[in-house]
Amino acid sequence: MTTPNQRVTAYLVYLVFIVTLGPLQFGYHLAELNAPQAVITCKQKGSHSSEISFHGLPKCLPMNPSQFGLVSSIYTLGGLLGALLAGPVATKHGRLLALRATTGFFILGPVAETFSPNISLLILGRFLSGVGSGAAIVVGPIYISEVAPPNARGFFGAFTQVMTNVGILLTQTLGYFWSNESLWRLILAVAGMIGALELSGLFLVPESPSWLAEHDKMGQAHRVLQRIRGRDVDVEAEIANWKVSAASGEEEALLAPADDSSPKRSAVTFMQVLRDPYYRPALIAVVGTMMAQQLTGMNSIVMYSVSLLQSILPTTAALLTVMISVLNLVVTLLCSPLPDRIGRKKCLLLSAGGMGCSSILLAISIYMNGKILTACAALLFVSSFAVGLGPVPFILASELVGPEAVGAVQSWALGANWAATFVVAQFFPILNDALGGRGKVYWVFAAMAGLFGIFIYQCVPETKGKANADEVWGRTSRRQD
Repeated sequence: MTTPNQRVTAYLVYLVFIVTLGPLQFGYHLAELNAPQAVITCKQKGSHSSEISFHGLPKCLPMNPSQFGLVSSIYTLGGLLGALLAGPVATKHGRLLALRATTGFFILGPVAETFSPNISLLILGRFLSGVGSGAAIVVGPIYISEVAPPNARGFFGAFTQVMTNVGILLTQTLGYFWSNESLWRLILAVAGMIGALELSGLFLVPESPSWLAEHDKMGQAHRVLQRIRGRDVDVEAEIANWKVSAASGEEEALLAPADDSSPKRSAVTFMQVLRDPYYRPALIAVVGTMMAQQLTGMNSIVMYSVSLLQSILPTTAALLTVMISVLNLVVTLLCSPLPDRIGRKKCLLLSAGGMGCSSILLAISIYMNGKILTACAALLFVSSFAVGLGPVPFILASELVGPEAVGAVQSWALGANWAATFVVAQFFPILNDALGGRGKVYWVFAAMAGLFGIFIYQCVPETKGKANADEVWGRTSRRQD
């Protein structure tokens, strides 16, 4: 018989694909207004007339910059709400129910966006899409970490960011071709179709075996794990690791024969994980890396690259945005094995250093109006992001705390991530104008990359090759009080 570490089944690939349709939606909605911004706001009609029209709906929605900023940033507020709610729901009611709930928002949000006759309904649709995205980014990585082979969690965890990049690339590509009159509504409609696809696919997705085991459904957990790993795979070694986790305080004797007198460690709540010094170092580490992911400036490229680069590259800004999205996806795929090979912390440090250096190049090249240098700096910027700050933060929560607290920690982390995303989405244009434009804002991002690099070096432990959170932190386990 083979070991689970040696087997990746087609069923596991299917599970990862369906679950990461949520992160795909996150990236899709994040960038969906970038290319068609001028068309949506009635600033231009597009390059050609469209044969497709939405009868009874206006071809564009007149907006001033502050109104468009609200439409863009309201998505992040919805994401913040979804991130805060998803962790407790996934911990108490299961990962699968939380995943299915996200698809409702992924369908309703795009419907409201597509058929919006005014700004108000567009804002509501963006908010609903944000709720689904925020929840999916919390629950998806948890689920993938719990079904992936133990020695490949970093690799499969990276697919959260891979699919986020697929979503960005898809919407940027559609925006390049469909930023014309009413066609921009089709860009929004595609997201609803993806939501419907995910909902149908989730009917063949089982509950996480780890969650089932935590909730005394050992027989079902064993069957699900065996199905994921394959019939001829010996899963006893992986189950033994569950027992180690149980002894570490998750649930005492979780896999032992049923005994009502056995002590059990209940799920840690949203506020408990903040107050408890046992979990606080992990919370600081995960929240810090999530904030680093956003405050180093990646979304200034994802959300505003067309308008940012328009003055330097007036005819190729939209095409360069598509190229940036392609490169981001390719580098993320190529670098996906790195967290398991060289370690999570090294990837984060390499990423922060690369983004800091490329931010300096962007500041200089935009100021000097250097077309080629600006294009190269932008490509280097997103490549550096893909090495570590893109994928690694999503897998840290499940490795720095036990399963009893991962939902709460992930919600705090993604809440901070969405708050930082809102700051960039709302204030990047304002800060850029306040500094006089010409790339000066990237000096701020360079400084942020340096500060977060120091934080990662001092506060984030390496998790590669560690069996559980107690081994990561070098501490002994504790029992429920």
